[in-house]
Amino acid sequence: MRRKWASTGQPQVESSEGHSETAMAISVEAFLEALPPETRKLVLALRDVVRRTVPHAEESVLWGGLSYHRPQVGGRVKGAVCQIVVKGDKVRLDLIHGVRLSDPCGWLQGDGVSKRFVPIESVADAGRPEVTALMREAAALDSAEWA
Repeated sequence: MRRKWASTGQPQVESSEGHSETAMAISVEAFLEALPPETRKLVLALRDVVRRTVPHAEESVLWGGLSYHRPQVGGRVKGAVCQIVVKGDKVRLDLIHGVRLSDPCGWLQGDGVSKRFVPIESVADAGRPEVTALMREAAALDSAEWA
């Protein structure tokens, strides 16, 4: 059985008979392995920054990306910190509660009700202090303040 990603961004499992079906759950390792080498390099760099910045966050594959949440605060939405999203050859850091974050440098993009994102185009982008500051602020949000 071989794992791959469909154009929809959803994990696919290809059986030995050549049939593909959406996988219901996929491991972090399988997610990373399915990425093209240059994209994987960028995702791993950003993953390292997230894990150093928010070491208490739990990591899982959710909605086609690497998701980080604080179980002590709530589930994967209420306790969300961020998500590493891959769309084609583009990598971005999604912040589910991004609308609640200060953004003095104007890095946040998006016009959703709550979610904002930062495009990550290079390993240097992943390690920028502005990106780390957004992660820290997202990890410090108290959902009780807006619930």
